[in-house]
Amino acid sequence: MRQVLYRRKTIEVLVKMLVLSLLLDIAGFYQDPFDISAEDPVIIDEEDNSEPVRGRLDVLVFNSELWITVIEAKGLKFSTYSAIPQTLAYMYASPNRRDHPIFGMVTNGNNFLFLKMAKSNPPQYAWSAEFSLLDPRENPLYEVLGILKRLSTKISSGIYDC
Repeated sequence: MRQVLYRRKTIEVLVKMLVLSLLLDIAGFYQDPFDISAEDPVIIDEEDNSEPVRGRLDVLVFNSELWITVIEAKGLKFSTYSAIPQTLAYMYASPNRRDHPIFGMVTNGNNFLFLKMAKSNPPQYAWSAEFSLLDPRENPLYEVLGILKRLSTKISSGIYDC
């Protein structure tokens, strides 16, 4: 039984990372002028019916212009909204110029949410509607890919009007 649970968890993580990696590749984030780096993971804890649940936020950074947070948690216990504060903190602390917005994306593998921050005084931010792969009416992957492609094009060309 333990081996099956381990394999299932591994498969969930692999599918999540493969889908995200494929989206980023098609959108052009693995090509010049982008460099990818990773921040140290952040551990998140929560209680669910007196049972401890532990998760982890993995943050990928593309040229300090796009911050992507991947939520790793048992059974998708953490929503994309739980990672917004940490992602905004990384975006705000990024070393890039203050004359254009910084973008972010949060995903738990089933849901995707986009963030935009202007480093004004005080900082201003907004987030998109959540795109869910579990929505039976439509497949939002095309919309998510379209947003990532627009961000890739605009960031690589230095146009930040989105």
